[in-house]
Amino acid sequence: MNAPTLAQWVGNPAHFLTTYWNKRPGVFRPDGGGYSSFTLTDLDAALSTGFFREPYVEMWDGDKLPARRFTTTRTVARSTPAGFADARSIRELLDKGATLLLRCVDQWHTPTRTLLASLAAELGRQVEAFFFVTPAGRQGLPLHRDDADVLVVQVAGSKTWHIHEGPEDGSWHAGRVTDQDGPRPAEILETTLRPGDVLYVPRGFAHLATGDQGLSAHLSLTIREVGSAELADTVRSLISDELQPAARPLGEEALLSAATRLLAHTVERLSALTPADLLDRARARGRATMPPTPDTSSFTELAARWPASPVTGSPS
Repeated sequence: MNAPTLAQWVGNPAHFLTTYWNKRPGVFRPDGGGYSSFTLTDLDAALSTGFFREPYVEMWDGDKLPARRFTTTRTVARSTPAGFADARSIRELLDKGATLLLRCVDQWHTPTRTLLASLAAELGRQVEAFFFVTPAGRQGLPLHRDDADVLVVQVAGSKTWHIHEGPEDGSWHAGRVTDQDGPRPAEILETTLRPGDVLYVPRGFAHLATGDQGLSAHLSLTIREVGSAELADTVRSLISDELQPAARPLGEEALLSAATRLLAHTVERLSALTPADLLDRARARGRATMPPTPDTSSFTELAARWPASPVTGSPS
């Protein structure tokens, strides 16, 4: 399998996909270390812009902390918008043991966006990126399940992970694992990640992590999979494509005619559709929601195409 992006984290992609993918967690230590497109230096750069704001930034300490504890307001053109990340408050909360979570890094960090576009093309699935910073001795999020396969790339410090069994059937839910979910799933892997190490957590496998030494930072590459809702939405989109009947047919005859056309169109669209086709289409819809490839044009190039001398005449 030709998957050079995936190989940066798991070594041999074919071995990874046949041995680990959707089956069991695993730890990988590729030559040179697992690549991370985002580091603590990039975090400093993001916070220093003054534009970074929630919901892209969150703080957790057992539970999600109120945004007012780590954000501030700004005065912009006589308005005072809130939610801007306050770097000093964030560092103070980290010193007190809270965890910093940056959401959807691929939406606002160009190198990460480019990297994830390549990984999504190789795996045929939507991919998102999250960045976590946790102090030593502190737990980030509680025991939980993700509705995604996750590749964890350790960037700084070290963190100890506890991976528990996956769900028994398709009735599981993503989010925190509580006593109401029944017996606590058995732990099947404990490992400490150091810079360059990579951990794979299959979709639905419960897990939690605790900072071990130093300020722990890791990049989570979250590989989304479709569920029954996405499959149903894809079917609905196929049925509605190219069919534009009158919105409100008048009279019994017109209504029956519209119903006839809708049924015929549905049979035509779905008769040639296989389960594999439907799954591929649903996954493609997920990938389509990813941020577009960065525009390589620049305002410098745009300015160069404008006249060098002032244009005379009245503005239009």
